[in-house]
Amino acid sequence: MNGRVSYLAIVNPAAGGGRSRKMLGSALERLRAGGVTVDVAETQGPGDATRLARDAYGRGRRRFIAVGGDGTSYEVVNGLFPEASAGERPKLGFLPLGTGNSFLRDFSDRGVEHAIESLIAERTQASDVLRLRHRGGVIHYINLLSVGFPADVANLRARRFSGQGELGYVLSIFLGLARLQRRPFPVRVNGETEFDRRRCLFLTFNNSKFTGGTMMIAPKAEVNSGLIEYVRWGAIGRLGLIRNLPKLYDGTHIEHRLAERKAVTRVEFDLDAPVDLMVDGEVLTLHCEELDVLPGALDVVA
Repeated sequence: MNGRVSYLAIVNPAAGGGRSRKMLGSALERLRAGGVTVDVAETQGPGDATRLARDAYGRGRRRFIAVGGDGTSYEVVNGLFPEASAGERPKLGFLPLGTGNSFLRDFSDRGVEHAIESLIAERTQASDVLRLRHRGGVIHYINLLSVGFPADVANLRARRFSGQGELGYVLSIFLGLARLQRRPFPVRVNGETEFDRRRCLFLTFNNSKFTGGTMMIAPKAEVNSGLIEYVRWGAIGRLGLIRNLPKLYDGTHIEHRLAERKAVTRVEFDLDAPVDLMVDGEVLTLHCEELDVLPGALDVVA
């Protein structure tokens, strides 16, 4: 390495209850010692990472590091796209110093160590970017979008257990079980004739395997397949879900008689109203219309 590789690190200092800011210095020292030039921009609040990434991309920057958790990566991706769709493909690395980075776990369970090694070695590969069109505009993501139970859990975590890491996620799961709902979310994939209006526990539309750090909700997902990994779990009861909950962590839940999975290129929604979504760790309420794939649109350093 010769120090000419330069990244803009977009840092969420509040990620992980402030752990991101505390750990950043030593991580940057290791990167710079390995020959990586890093400029730093800190966020001040929600949406800042998107603005910083968009402004930097407009000024010609093409290498970025998302420093924080899944939410920071999500904001950076939405700063790069849709602009990058018609321009030079950007590179995105990660320093998972927040609550977690589910996307990075597809490549390694070694977290920060793996991320630093990948940045120093310039270990990159193409990743798809998934695009959701909704009544208010468009969003992009690289991990997953879920409706139903995972979105309910993420909502509980954001409102009641934020900053408690994986423990907060587990507590939110059990509280979600107490409030369990099975609802229809009408969708049609790959131009099928009819919308699927059956009640379900959840639908999830994935680019990568993991959510919540260690939950393997889409075990067959591949980040560069050019496809959306669609996983549906039907209207399982509370007791059945409790019995099968461990299977969500090893991916064997897709073998359940009420589970279905498909690899698709397009999803259409026929919703009557906006619904809560969990998108790359963020909780949003959107009126979804259509989901598709931008194949290999992003180089990830992982």
